[in-house]
Amino acid sequence: MLLDLAKKRKTIRKLKKKKPPLSSIIKAIEVAKEAPSGINSQSWHFLIVENEDLKKSIREICEKKEKSFHEKLSDHFKEWLADRGITWEKSFLSDAPYLVIVLRDKTLPFSKESVWISVGYLLLALEEMELGTVTYTPPGSEELMELLKIPEKFRIETILPVGYSDDDKKKEKRKKVEEIVSFERFGGRSS
Repeated sequence: MLLDLAKKRKTIRKLKKKKPPLSSIIKAIEVAKEAPSGINSQSWHFLIVENEDLKKSIREICEKKEKSFHEKLSDHFKEWLADRGITWEKSFLSDAPYLVIVLRDKTLPFSKESVWISVGYLLLALEEMELGTVTYTPPGSEELMELLKIPEKFRIETILPVGYSDDDKKKEKRKKVEEIVSFERFGGRSS
């Protein structure tokens, strides 16, 4: 059942070196491409990176930007990250067997919304195949665009390091439905 799959899915930052079959990644992308999109533009493109040297270069670029980003964070956000052991270091970018870089065509209407719906489909498809990932959104991606020879009309929305989970952490607590649903007007309850 889809609800069970969604309840099970969690962010994974530690992945095993064991490489899943590439066909599993492709199958998950087949699911993702079925997402609805504004004016049926299908504004997504999925770039799969497997090359170790390229993944290392991606990590170096991202960590340089992350370090600068982390230095500017508020104390509250720094504390939240520290409590979860999240730093500017992004080892999952080089450790993951695959990186799936999700791109959106900026020239198409409703592209951002459409691509993120597709990412949601992709996350659940990966979960169904017992593959873990984190939706990593790199701060500033100009260098990545150049490194990966991505045409200017695209934007990197997220990088998904994909592999078998090596992370036994618990899923973060979710809000109850009653906390996030209103009826008729914001804050309204059903009678």
